[in-house]
Amino acid sequence: MGAEFTTGKLACLFTGSIWAEGPLWVPSSRTVRWSDIPNDRILEFDPATGTTGEYALGVEFTNGRTLGSDGSVIQCSHGRRRVERDSGGAVTGLVDSFQGSRLNSPNDVVVARDASIWFTDPPYGILPGTKEGHEGEQEYGGCYVFRLEPASETLTAVITDLVYPNGLAFSPDESILYVADTAGPGHGVPLRVVSYEVRGGICRRSGTILELEEGHPADGLRVDVQGRIWTSAGPAVRIYSPSFELLEIIAVPETVSNLCFGGPDGQDLYITATTSLYRIRTTTRDARAAARP
Repeated sequence: MGAEFTTGKLACLFTGSIWAEGPLWVPSSRTVRWSDIPNDRILEFDPATGTTGEYALGVEFTNGRTLGSDGSVIQCSHGRRRVERDSGGAVTGLVDSFQGSRLNSPNDVVVARDASIWFTDPPYGILPGTKEGHEGEQEYGGCYVFRLEPASETLTAVITDLVYPNGLAFSPDESILYVADTAGPGHGVPLRVVSYEVRGGICRRSGTILELEEGHPADGLRVDVQGRIWTSAGPAVRIYSPSFELLEIIAVPETVSNLCFGGPDGQDLYITATTSLYRIRTTTRDARAAARP
């Protein structure tokens, strides 16, 4: 393996979180926004000044986020057990129930080109003793991947065969959805990333599964313009081909939770890892950025 995907060295930009998660490059402010979940706050890093500030406090344990089709931020709230929209600091709920039962604790989210919102719903924010939400019950009896059609407000369970679906990302043409399952051997399954063929809003397991060794779970995922998968994996980011061939490992001093591409040209990789935010320069961009005008 050669270092053909990154240039320069990994830099620590901020430290002081308990569990940093959900990074997103926000084009309107040219900042990186992420969650410090147990501290119940959202932080923002400004690369122009090199400073980090608190974007919002008392946010009900937000986790993953993505850009909406209108440029707003779509985010997952463990505490409110919902997916919500942040438009310049005004937060409104989008969905919090399925067939009359409350969601578990939405974890990660992506928006497709047709403006539909896809999100995972594991129980991490409602488990006993949780510091990432409020203890509660799994009301609909599973942990699904959902698709929300904003115009009709229709919520559809598109993947129901994973144990704890977590990070997710589309291939460049949106024909494949990759989903991390972080339940692990304690639940009778390996730590894994599963690929699904997507047609007309319907998902079918493709049979391609990446299994990771114990202690190196995939959590947050991103796909670049060449279709390569960049995933958290313990104290590293690992880069895989679309067929899950390992191409590169980026070592990180802490356990990685999630990552995103950003910066003025989209080639900076921002990494949330336990207490810190890191950055490394890459030779590629996010597949989603290529689809935006």
